[in-house]
Amino acid sequence: MDISSDVTSIARVIQLSIAPVFLLTAVGAMLGVLSNRLSRAVDRARAIETRCLGVAGDELAILRKQLTVLSRRIHWIYMAMVLCAVCALLICSVIVTAFASTLAGKVLAVPIAVLFVAAMLAFIGALLLFVREVHLAITTLRLGPP
Repeated sequence: MDISSDVTSIARVIQLSIAPVFLLTAVGAMLGVLSNRLSRAVDRARAIETRCLGVAGDELAILRKQLTVLSRRIHWIYMAMVLCAVCALLICSVIVTAFASTLAGKVLAVPIAVLFVAAMLAFIGALLLFVREVHLAITTLRLGPP
C-alpha cells in the first residue's frame, strides 16, 4: 500500500465518522437537558427537606410524598444519564474501531455494527427513561391550592 492510498483510506474513515460525531453532539445535548433537570429536582428536594423541619401533621405528609416523587424522578434522570454516557462511549468505540479496521487492513464491520446498534439501544433507553421522568413530573404536578 502506498502513502496516497493510506491517506485516502484515513480520509474515508474520517468522512464515515462524521455521522457518529453528530450523534455524539445529540447525546451531549441530551446530557445537558438531563443535568439541568437533575439539578432542579435536587434543589427542590433540598428545599422541601428544609421545610419538613418546621412542620408536622398533614403538611409534613404532603411534603414527604413530594420528596418520594422527587426521589423517583432523580432516579429516572440518573439512569437516563448513565445510558447516555454508555451510548457516548459506544459511539466513541465505533469511531476507534473504524480507524483500527482501516489501519490494520482488516474488515471489522460486524464489531462496528454491533457497537453502533448497542449505542442506539442505549440512547433509546435513555429517551424512554427521560419520557418516564417527564411523565412522572407532569402527572404529580399540583397547581393551585390543595
